[in-house]
Amino acid sequence: MSPPPLLLLGVRRSGTTLLRVMLDRHSQLAVPDESYFVPQLARRHRGAVDPAAFLDDLRRLPTLREWGVSPDHVAPRLRAGMSVGEAIGAVYATYAAGRGKERWGDKTPMYMEHLPLLERLWPDARYVHLIRDGRDAAASFLSMPEGLVTRTWAHPRSAADFACQWHREVRAARGLGGRVGPARYLELRYEELVRRPDDELRRICELASLPYEDAMLDYVGKVDLSAKPHQQSLAKPPTPGLRNWRDDLSRADALAFEEVAGDLLAELGYEVTADSRARPSVRRARYAALTAAWKAAAAAAQRSPFWRRRHPPLS
Repeated sequence: MSPPPLLLLGVRRSGTTLLRVMLDRHSQLAVPDESYFVPQLARRHRGAVDPAAFLDDLRRLPTLREWGVSPDHVAPRLRAGMSVGEAIGAVYATYAAGRGKERWGDKTPMYMEHLPLLERLWPDARYVHLIRDGRDAAASFLSMPEGLVTRTWAHPRSAADFACQWHREVRAARGLGGRVGPARYLELRYEELVRRPDDELRRICELASLPYEDAMLDYVGKVDLSAKPHQQSLAKPPTPGLRNWRDDLSRADALAFEEVAGDLLAELGYEVTADSRARPSVRRARYAALTAAWKAAAAAAQRSPFWRRRHPPLS
């Protein structure tokens, strides 16, 4: 029986890339760059998997080419009748094997909107949920250069919009943790990860049944950042205070965030200004409806027989 995958959860700009880089340096664990393909493969291959059809779809995914994974190398790991979770896991296992590792993980913040799917695909998965003060995450997200994030009609465009996403996704991940229990779910704070990274990494290794390795902190100068202008902080060791919402958000944006998500900020122990109180939010309800509509539209497009026409095989 294969060991369980380690799935890193976190809202965008919450420090999950830093955590991925550190964990990927473990001698037994491979955690690649964001995958994006899990929901579409799961939607396209429901029930028992047909290896030929699954491989045909893999040949159309740019992520595999970016990872240096050939579908031909995934093929020997597939078998008729296997579950789609096992088949998708075979892609990650191929990536890990190519790096001489036995275990695999994933870090794709988009999957915060697909937690029930992750649980269905990998019912033994271990989850690490990294939480950051949502106002710091919002400041980081809103400062990202244009073109780095695919913008959909459900894309946050303001601090208040981002607060809707942060509130919804953090609540959902904590709910997952309550369902699966502490043997499979660990909640970390970004602020503690950068302050005491060795202690927090030891907690993760315990959850994943991995030995702690000092090499996980030896990433500076060993990550290619040439095409990642939004991840230049990885050129430094874990550093507290790289982003401070008190300096980087206007007072109006900070208050707008707290009006949407101040209840969760307070619940998590973050400072909330005295004159701001989260209240039942029409904006939160509107964001939830918009997200549900976007997911439904994406699911319909991915299940469509025209999906292959729009995604020709890659050379």
